[in-house]
Amino acid sequence: MKIKLGLAALAAALSLTACSSAGTTGQTASSATTATGTTGAGGAPAGARVSANTADESQIAAALTAAGVGNAERWAREVVEYRPYAADDADLTSLRKNLAKYNPGEDTVNKIVSALTP
Repeated sequence: MKIKLGLAALAAALSLTACSSAGTTGQTASSATTATGTTGAGGAPAGARVSANTADESQIAAALTAAGVGNAERWAREVVEYRPYAADDADLTSLRKNLAKYNPGEDTVNKIVSALTP
């Protein structure tokens, strides 16, 4: 199971790297750096951060699982439901507000956000 999750996270990172080198607009230097192998916000493993705006639900779920979020599939659905997120909102404040409706706890919200970029 952990190997499958690791492979999913790696595939997501390679996908983001390919988009970055193809000249995709809107991706920040920070998220491009994360996709190429550095540590992301909150100490997330390299490549675990994905775009809350463009990643599909399964990619988000894999990133959330890698970040230690329980019930990652459910939270991935919520992330997708509340799109789009402002590109200049690095802390994903609007997502945090929407997730608060479900009372997930601060730790869970922080883990979710640590796996995502706007």
